[in-house]
Amino acid sequence: MPSWRTTLTTAGISGTRLREDYTHAARRVLRREPAPYLALRLLAAPPLVPYLAAGLAFMNLVDDVAETGTPQQRAAGLAALTERVGTALKSGDSPDPVLRAYAHAVDSRGLPGHWVTRFLAGAATAEAGFDGFADEADFQAYLDAYAWPGVLVFTGLQYQGGPDPEQAAGWRRFVDAAQRVDFLADLHGDLADGRLCLPLARLDEHSVTRADLEQARDTPAVRALLAAESRRARAALDATHGILDLAVPGLRPVIATMADLMAHQLTAVERAGAGALRRDVGYGLAAPLRILLRAAASRKASRRPTSTRR
Repeated sequence: MPSWRTTLTTAGISGTRLREDYTHAARRVLRREPAPYLALRLLAAPPLVPYLAAGLAFMNLVDDVAETGTPQQRAAGLAALTERVGTALKSGDSPDPVLRAYAHAVDSRGLPGHWVTRFLAGAATAEAGFDGFADEADFQAYLDAYAWPGVLVFTGLQYQGGPDPEQAAGWRRFVDAAQRVDFLADLHGDLADGRLCLPLARLDEHSVTRADLEQARDTPAVRALLAAESRRARAALDATHGILDLAVPGLRPVIATMADLMAHQLTAVERAGAGALRRDVGYGLAAPLRILLRAAASRKASRRPTSTRR
């Protein structure tokens, strides 16, 4: 793995201030999401790493504002952030180093601005005003408004000029799976925060109440509900097959690793059953390290020149 300075140089990022901006963004990602950061550093092609790190830092920044404070504070915070982002994208400058780095990444990689504005609009509506899903259609609307553009403000930077329709559709399938797994893995924490992220219609199908989930009741109906949701998540994960062909070669090892981590977490949710209502189901430490090291070894082996005897 090249040093961070070498990585910035390889990506063509020059100038002391700009390099410091990208460094600030990368450190923010490392503090908040060490596993994705390590995957980028270990597995992605170096010319892509700073841009994707800036994209992930921006996505996290918007998420944090959309999820912090009262509904009024969220709305005010997102309105102010949207204005700052617009100024940064137009001028290339901002008091915030994350926004300076992201504006440079969007300009350098040619990401269409509509993904950014769509994500910010979704943050202000679907996320900041989140009050649950009535049914599957509500869940799909949430993906379209917030989760899908949220992924593309980050992963869309891999494509010079932005994703084409087929690539964007592939990431729509990917985020469908990722969100289902995430909601199941975070059931306990979300319920503790007053968020129920399973559609109410599916609770009704199994004669389960919100109180059953909040009180972590281990009943046949609750277990059946969670098993059915896990099957939906597994089917969505299976539907992401082929996403590697839509990613640029320099990011494919990262995407494969993300898919492996999702599958690992979903398996842990399936094993936990109703226990997922008593504690969030994390990745753990050993499995992510094992998956990352295996992927890094595979990438290294694939790049090793083969020798021929004469």
